[in-house]
Amino acid sequence: MNTDLRREMQQLLDDWAAAIVANDPARIAGFAEDRWALVGGRGALPRQRFLDVVASGELTHEAMSFDVLDVWDRGEVVVVLAHGTNSGHWQGRPFTADEFVTEVFSRDGEGWRCVVSALSPREQ
Repeated sequence: MNTDLRREMQQLLDDWAAAIVANDPARIAGFAEDRWALVGGRGALPRQRFLDVVASGELTHEAMSFDVLDVWDRGEVVVVLAHGTNSGHWQGRPFTADEFVTEVFSRDGEGWRCVVSALSPREQ
C-alpha cells in the first residue's frame, strides 16, 4: 500500500471529522461533492439534507475519529476503508456509533472530494 497516500487520506478524514465536530455546515460541505450521499441502514442521506440537519442543530457531534485500515488507489478515484467512532446528539437524544466506513474520493481541481460514504455498524 502507498504509505504516502494512506497518510494523506488519514489527514483528510481527520480534517473532515474536525469540521463535523465543529458542527460547521460550510466546512463540512468542502469535503463532499454536491451529489455526495451518506449511506447507512436506513438508506441514503443526500448531502444537502445532512448539511441542513447540522445547520438546524438537529444533528450535532461532540467527537469523531477515524483509523484508516486500507486504501485502494485507482488514479483519479481512491477508496478508503476506515474504522470510525463518533458521538453526539440527534434531535436532542445522545448517540454513539462504532462502525466501519467506506469512503470513495475523487480528485477535482482542489484536491480530494468525497463521492459517497457507506457506514457498516461494527458488531461487538
